Amino acid sequence: MAVYMDIEKKFRGFCLKVKLESTSPTIGILGASGSGKSMTLRCVAGIEKPDRGRIIINGKTVYDSEKGICMRPQKRKIGYLFQNYALFPTMTVQDNIGCGFVGDKGERQTRVEEYLKRYHLEGLEKRYPSQLSGGQQQRVALARMMIGEPDMILLDEPFSALDGHLKDIVQRDMQEFLEGYGGDMVMVTHSRDEAFRFCQEIMLLKDGAPLISGKTRELFEQPRLLEAARLTGCKNFSAVQKIDDHHVYAVDWGISLRTVQTVTSDIAYVAIRGHWMRPAKEPGENCLLLQVKEYIETTFEHQYLVTNPSMGDSAPLWWMRAKSSFGEEPGDGLPSYLYLPPEHLMLLREK
Repeated sequence: MAVYMDIEKKFRGFCLKVKLESTSPTIGILGASGSGKSMTLRCVAGIEKPDRGRIIINGKTVYDSEKGICMRPQKRKIGYLFQNYALFPTMTVQDNIGCGFVGDKGERQTRVEEYLKRYHLEGLEKRYPSQLSGGQQQRVALARMMIGEPDMILLDEPFSALDGHLKDIVQRDMQEFLEGYGGDMVMVTHSRDEAFRFCQEIMLLKDGAPLISGKTRELFEQPRLLEAARLTGCKNFSAVQKIDDHHVYAVDWGISLRTVQTVTSDIAYVAIRGHWMRPAKEPGENCLLLQVKEYIETTFEHQYLVTNPSMGDSAPLWWMRAKSSFGEEPGDGLPSYLYLPPEHLMLLREK
């Protein structure tokens, strides 16, 4: 996929100003609610018209304010999966799917039957959306979108209406679907897990403007910006004082740390994800004396807020530790120290 977008759209006191250039076949737009994710998607689809700018998809200009180009949504060959699936409540499954068909009317029924089978909807043809489970509704919406044979598909928070076991099943089905789909995909989500799982590249969006974009795994490994680290789920941050090119003093944690990354003059924070900290028996480089300030139990892991006992007002660090069993007590086998691996430390700029 080759996508170029440089658009601006003002809407009820909100200004969307997004620039993105990518050749990845799967792109994620990650951001909190109200950051402008869905508005960006709607502009790409042609549902909303930007105030100015340009959108080029695989070499085809679908919008250019200077040249007066604004291609109709039906001409863009883009499929759109809405957040709530947007199925017509008074239409049956087969009629909903048929709405997406573009072509000879004589072929419509044959094609609908083909897509009913492809998305495992046989036997549900005469049912209405209210008679379907969440997973079935999503498959109907996918079939309606894909029967039009789009060059690109846009997924708007496709799992937000689901929870628990159903979400796991539908995500697995979506992954299989994307592996078999030969076109390109853009997904918007507020879930870092979904962005990581489905997207080769992501753009982080905040208040209508991009923070940073790049390869997904690289940005999770080294987000480079404080706000980008927060959006990708990191909870542990400290302001730093530079010691030398590979050492910093974490002011809020009261510990000197060796880093793999070079400490440049613009580095303002150090961060580490709670799952990367490791138990240590003895003091040493990058080791913090363990003092548990607070404990939180989740289904499959213990979460500890730990502080430096030599600093009365030190900021806590979240440490995530997998349970060995449901009967394991949170204090069983606690180490004396926590080791902060240099290769997992993230050096961050403010902007």
